[in-house]
Amino acid sequence: MATVKTRSLARRHRVVDGARFRLAGEDPADTGPIATKERAQKLLARGIQRLRDAQERLYAQDNWAVLLIFQAMDAAGKDGAIEHVMSGVNPQGCQVFSFKAPSDEELDHDFMWRTSKNLPERGRVGIFNRSYYEEVLVVRVHPEILQRQKLPPKLVARNVWKQRFEDIVAFERYLARNGVVVLKFFLNVSKEEQQRRFLSRIDEPAKQWKFSGADVRERAFWDDYMHAYEDMIRHTSSAHAPWYVVPADNKWYTRLVVATAVIDALDELHLAFPRVGAEKKRELGEAKRALEKEALRGPKRRRGRA
Repeated sequence: MATVKTRSLARRHRVVDGARFRLAGEDPADTGPIATKERAQKLLARGIQRLRDAQERLYAQDNWAVLLIFQAMDAAGKDGAIEHVMSGVNPQGCQVFSFKAPSDEELDHDFMWRTSKNLPERGRVGIFNRSYYEEVLVVRVHPEILQRQKLPPKLVARNVWKQRFEDIVAFERYLARNGVVVLKFFLNVSKEEQQRRFLSRIDEPAKQWKFSGADVRERAFWDDYMHAYEDMIRHTSSAHAPWYVVPADNKWYTRLVVATAVIDALDELHLAFPRVGAEKKRELGEAKRALEKEALRGPKRRRGRA
């Protein structure tokens, strides 16, 4: 995964300035320079090892935190991408949170409250399976949800979505200035591929639990969602919190792009294990000598009972 080809893989799909972004120009079936699933799986296996090593240094250094945000239509493969890419990471250094419909308690707070209280600590990787971006996606497509958020009526203006974009951009800039690396992934699945995956869920007993009739009903709003996603990416892409518009019709390519993006971001931090100072070295030397003396004396024999 260290070749020029794979280093540039995620960057093909990175958006840091959304002014000219058009979702219609993105191919959900694109696999870039990776011709086969087998090749992608080999590269992903190497990437997982590199990610494991980088995460260990991230945890030891304890300066940076990493926040990975996943947004997508249903059946785009968010769960699988998270599971496969993070499979080699020490669970102690990784936190995953899924955000569904807000509770009554969450509706009594600002729209970022439920996510901001789950931000990763320094040295850890935090993963949001959906996030505060739901507030400019599903809430925008279904504006009746906004009415249940208990906002003062005079604050619900026509430009509420622009205001939320501004709040999100400011929030992510604040995170970046406090040592949180923010990477955002939109898994771009086609409507046709989503249909195939829904049918697979219905036909396979092991997948039926994943299916809900509401998933099919939401397909009627597909164009509205695509407009909302495009507007979101156009207004919230930045160098300090880029969007990755990841083709999602081929899961093997999706997972490789996500892994490459995370590895690239960690490489740019130049992570290293903390250096030991003189006092710590003296402490280690004393401990080593004590252990070596203990080894020379040999193990103590326990007296048996008569």
